[in-house]
Amino acid sequence: MTTLIVLVLVVLMLAAAVLVLVTPNMIAAVAASSAVSLVVSVLFVMLRAPDVAMTEAAVGAGLSATVLALGLRRLGLWKLDDGEQGDA
Repeated sequence: MTTLIVLVLVVLMLAAAVLVLVTPNMIAAVAASSAVSLVVSVLFVMLRAPDVAMTEAAVGAGLSATVLALGLRRLGLWKLDDGEQGDA
């Protein structure tokens, strides 16, 4: 049963990693990279390394996603929709 859960988590992690590479929307790429970090932290919990899992969740999913999102905003790439213009 544990092997099946690990296999599902690895497939989810790989799918999110591929989504980071192929998505044209930068905000979705940041969210997908955060999802990769969260799945990795769950895998660390299953490997009985809760300290590493908490660090991965805090730094990988929390801090990195925040820094990437702020970088997108600073570069002007913070767009939710391609057709969005002005302050609607």
